[in-house]
Amino acid sequence: MTITVTHYPAVAQAQEILSAEALAFVGKLHEKFASTRDSLLEARGVARAEAARTGTLDFDPATAEIRNGDWKVAPAPAALQDRRVEITGPATPAKMAINALNSGAKVWLADLEDASTPTWHNVIDALANLGDAARGTLKFVSPEGKEYALRTDAPLATVVVRPRGWHMQEANLLINGEATVGALVDFGLHFFHNAKVLSESGQGPFYYLPKMESALESRLWNDVFAFAEAELGIEHGTIRATMLIETIPAAFQMDEMLFELRDYASGLNAGRWDYLFSIIKYFREAGEKFIMPDRADVAMTAPMMRAYTELLVQTCHKRGAFAMGGMAAVIPNRREPEVTAAAFDKVRNDKTREANDGFDGSWVAHPDLVSICKDVFDSVLGEKPNQVDRQRPEVSVTADQLLDVASAPGSVTEAGVNANLYVAVAYTAVWLSGTGAVAIHNLMEDAATAEISRSQIWQQINNKVVAADTGNTITAELVSKALAVQVEKLRGEVDNAAEFEKFYVPAAALIGRLVSGREEDFEDFLTLPAYRLLSTELVAK
Repeated sequence: MTITVTHYPAVAQAQEILSAEALAFVGKLHEKFASTRDSLLEARGVARAEAARTGTLDFDPATAEIRNGDWKVAPAPAALQDRRVEITGPATPAKMAINALNSGAKVWLADLEDASTPTWHNVIDALANLGDAARGTLKFVSPEGKEYALRTDAPLATVVVRPRGWHMQEANLLINGEATVGALVDFGLHFFHNAKVLSESGQGPFYYLPKMESALESRLWNDVFAFAEAELGIEHGTIRATMLIETIPAAFQMDEMLFELRDYASGLNAGRWDYLFSIIKYFREAGEKFIMPDRADVAMTAPMMRAYTELLVQTCHKRGAFAMGGMAAVIPNRREPEVTAAAFDKVRNDKTREANDGFDGSWVAHPDLVSICKDVFDSVLGEKPNQVDRQRPEVSVTADQLLDVASAPGSVTEAGVNANLYVAVAYTAVWLSGTGAVAIHNLMEDAATAEISRSQIWQQINNKVVAADTGNTITAELVSKALAVQVEKLRGEVDNAAEFEKFYVPAAALIGRLVSGREEDFEDFLTLPAYRLLSTELVAK
């Protein structure tokens, strides 16, 4: 086996992180598990084709015994018993990592996935920051001389690392000349360098697992964890993982996914934005009953979303696992008090619904929202660390309820098309520039929201949807003209012409292809062709 690093990014600890020993460990993971991952990705395509043929999904009768069985996941360690507020964000640059750790949240989801562009610099810098955080030595001095350090006057957030999904490759680490699996690189390098120190302090290692579509993909993570622990002499069952239920097939396999990972599972998360995207992706050509209204209209109170979250809470608590609420996308703007007040109200309402439904905690995207989420869950939990004891036996969810897109209130509009095009291009451009999460019109956008934006338009064109506000049929020609308008709007908002040409022009071209309405142009993930667009210069950034 030949392991090749294309280059070492300009990160002080790059040589240490990419040491021969660490690379050998990642090589073992790749050698043992990459082929299984490849097979599971192929299985996704087969399952999607079957859903497209039948226009439906259902609970698997072959696994009814697991759903009906009396079993529980492993008990959560002390560091994960109270998760009432989780802040999400990338682990690079160091300033952002420090702000997240100091935020007052119980948990920091340190994101190497949707909120982070996987340039080689970002990946290695994030791992360096996470290593320093594990040892309590993380610090940063800005170019202006301002110092950032970990607080000592209150507890730091517990770190839960989200590696890339199974679908992503790592082009800068090659094994026998082939790109490696991004998830195995992220997990392997983090685990190799930090498992011992985190396990000794009782702080992990803990992970969030994204984008899975089946219990067999959970089984693969189980096997990866067991092998990694044995290989490095870490006690079996030390790792804890929370799975994101952010794909529609996973919603039908929550019990099975927890069962496969039961030695390591600590909960499930309602990953709402990718979940909506997954519904569109899975049933994109299945006719009008799967046409989703404008993204802004799809609230968590829609019947299909209520069914999804109610089932998630019930399933988790039945198995002794935590049910984690999703992201409230609105963010405050300190320069605009009215915007901030409106954001606070929306977040408070969203988190109140989740806490009352039985969730054990929820996500926020900004430090200013931590106290709001905390106050809401404090009012429900009181002195209790969680509400796993709330079993929700009254909940009964059918396959039809999970797939009831048609009852979602709202409509498809040309205004929504324009908003989707603006967000998809603007976010993709920022992603190509090396930043994976950005505030756009007072909403925190990441790869998941861009995915909804571009996939909705594809679906609308493919199904010849008539816009409610104009009466026009949404066609490829209409969208092409609208895209040109949004690109010119963005051109007027971007000060640097060279930056616009470098990032926004290719982003617009990519989005233009992805929203064509043609099956050959529908990519499973926006980040796959976007990653291919990253030049050598950008990957090295």
